Amino acid sequence: MTAKQLLPIIPDNILVNKIYELRGHKVMLDSDLAALYGVETKVLNQSIRRNIERFPTDFMFQLTADEWEILRSQIVTSKKGRGGRTYLPHVFTEHGILMLSSVLSSKQAIQVNIQIVRIFTRIRRLLSENTELKLEIEEIKKKLSNHDKNIELVFGYLDKLIDQKSKLRKRIGFMPDDL
Repeated sequence: MTAKQLLPIIPDNILVNKIYELRGHKVMLDSDLAALYGVETKVLNQSIRRNIERFPTDFMFQLTADEWEILRSQIVTSKKGRGGRTYLPHVFTEHGILMLSSVLSSKQAIQVNIQIVRIFTRIRRLLSENTELKLEIEEIKKKLSNHDKNIELVFGYLDKLIDQKSKLRKRIGFMPDDL
């Protein structure tokens, strides 16, 4: 069976739900990646520490306490001391996840990495398409705004013309008082 014939081992919706937006980047948690790769988080982090030169800050960074608290409340994880983490987690950008494939070379890790990269590519394409749509909508709004201004201008001129005609108009004919 070739790599092209391999079926995804994890449903895409599960992977998508493990991608978060932090510091303007789409990222995944070290613990989520470790679970997907079938290794302990400790093992993943040890591999990273042994190859730290492969992970500059735009590939991987450690969360601040505030970022972790916000993210933890969103994903409902336990607190330290009750079976939770004892350190602040690392997160990986798309490039960091690609680099992980050179650090963890199990078949499962490689297959999961391929899936994740494909999902990141789809997300980027969707964002790009949304941006184009937003620009088109803004252009339509500008045109409508100009049309609204023009219509207001026309109604203003019509109001002036009606006022001028009613003021200048002199009554013609017999008035009941003239009889």
